[in-house]
Amino acid sequence: MLSLIYRAADAMRRRSYEANHGRIGEDLAHRYLRDKGCTVVARNYRPAVGHCEIDLVAWHGETLAFIEVKTRDTAEFGEPERAVDGEKQRHLVRAARDYTRRAGVEWRQVRFDVIAVTLSPRHIEWRRDAFH
Repeated sequence: MLSLIYRAADAMRRRSYEANHGRIGEDLAHRYLRDKGCTVVARNYRPAVGHCEIDLVAWHGETLAFIEVKTRDTAEFGEPERAVDGEKQRHLVRAARDYTRRAGVEWRQVRFDVIAVTLSPRHIEWRRDAFH
């Protein structure tokens, strides 16, 4: 039943954001993580200060994963995850520190992942512990 509700919500969002590949990719990544046994606890987390956003925050066993989702229509112009450069990583770490402080999670339980989504043909790749 819950799966049906998720699919309906995803369909409604896609209708509203047809040209927004990022939003579609986040929906696909969210579902993918749920199917892999993760518990997604936040989407589009923004700390009170700063300008970074963490796409997904999920528990994977005893590890809290901060996940950046990169989506491309095709792989023609390179892999989506290549867009997570050093500056983006620093912003994500800063936002993750804010989240862990507020949630009371120890930093040793944290990792940073990247999920690369290609829409045509559809392909999802989950890179665990993509950076430190």
